[in-house]
Amino acid sequence: MLLPYEESLSIEYLSRIFDRNRISNCYKYFWFIAIAEKISEEKTEFSYDELITEMIVTAWYMVTEYHLRLGPCNTVDNLEEVVKYLYEVLWKKQIPSTEKREILREKLKNETDRKYIQFKNTLTNNVPYCLQTPFYSPGNKLLKNPGKNTIEEINREQRLLYYFGEYRRLNTIIEIDDEWAGYLIRNREIILSWARYHLVGYLQDRNPAVPGITDKITPPLTRDLKRVAKYWNAVINADGSLKDIYEKKNLTEISISIDHFIPWQYVAHDELWNLSPTTKSANSSKGNNLPDWNTYFSELLELEYRAYLLRNANPAVAKEFETCAKYHLNNSEIRNSLYTNDLSRETFGERLCNVVRPVYTAAKNCGFREWTMGTGA
Repeated sequence: MLLPYEESLSIEYLSRIFDRNRISNCYKYFWFIAIAEKISEEKTEFSYDELITEMIVTAWYMVTEYHLRLGPCNTVDNLEEVVKYLYEVLWKKQIPSTEKREILREKLKNETDRKYIQFKNTLTNNVPYCLQTPFYSPGNKLLKNPGKNTIEEINREQRLLYYFGEYRRLNTIIEIDDEWAGYLIRNREIILSWARYHLVGYLQDRNPAVPGITDKITPPLTRDLKRVAKYWNAVINADGSLKDIYEKKNLTEISISIDHFIPWQYVAHDELWNLSPTTKSANSSKGNNLPDWNTYFSELLELEYRAYLLRNANPAVAKEFETCAKYHLNNSEIRNSLYTNDLSRETFGERLCNVVRPVYTAAKNCGFREWTMGTGA
C-alpha cells in the first residue's frame, strides 16, 4: 500500500516509519494514528499527554474486548498493560469495552491516579523520538539516550515530520511541520488506512491464533442477526421438542436470543456454525465467556444435528437456511464439509468439532474464561 506522492516532501522517509525490522512494540502505530486523527488546519500542535490519551482510547476496545496482545507482556512501558490497569484494577470493569471514544477520552483526561500518571510518563520515554528515525541524518546517534537532553539536537534536523518544544514531561509540545501538516490533512483517510494496515500486520504477528484481526480494531456499527433468528424459529416450529443448550428450556416457550458459542468478542463474525438459540437469561449470564466444552459441546452438537436433518426434510426450514446462508456462511470449505447432504450424526459431529474446537482452544489460550450456567464463571 503506497502513500500519495508529493514532490516537496520526503515521502520515502514517512513510508519507512513502520519498517518491521525497526519495530518491537506497538507505540509507533498508535502515536502516529493519534497525530493523523487529531490534526486539522486549526490544530497542528499536541502535548505528549493528549497523544498518549488518544493512544489509550484507540487501544481500549481491542484490549478490553478481545484481549489482543500489543507488545511485551508485564512491562510498565507497555500500552496493553496501561489499558489493563485502567479497565481491571482502577475502574473495576465499570467502563465498557464499547464506550464511546469521546466519553472515554474525557474520563482519561480527568483521571488523577498516580500509577496511571506514571504509566503515561513512561510511555513518553521513546516513541516521540523513535518514530522519526528514518528522518534523521545518516549516522545520527541521538536515539541512544532520547529525552529532554536530546530535544535541542533533534530540532536541528532539517526534514522532520514534527519538532519539539521545551521538555516538560507530559506537557511537552510537538509541532507538526507546516508542509507535513498540509499533507496529512489532505490525505488523512489514505494515510490512516495505510497506518492501520501496518498495525493489523503487527497485531497478526503478536496474536497468531486470533482470527479476524481487521474486524477487531474498532467497534462495529451494527450487527444484524434477524435472518439467523428466522432460520432458528423455522427449525423450532418444525420440531417442538428442541431445548436450549444451557438451561434446557423448551425453545417453543421462549423468545429466543441468538448466542455465539465461541464469543463474538473473539471470532468477530456471525457465522452460522457458531450460532444457536438460547434464553435471554443464559445469553446474558454467559456474556463474553466460553461455555465449558465438556458440559455444552455435546448439547450444541445435538441441537445443530437436528436442525441439519430438518433442513434436508422440511421445505420451510430449507428456505430459511438458504436465505441465512447467503449472509452467515461465508466459508465455502466449511459449508461444503458441514452442510452437505446425508451426513450421519457421527460424521456431522466430527466435522463440527473440527471446525469449532480449534477456534475454541485458541480463544481459551487468549484468556477467555470457561463458564457454566449458574456459576457465573
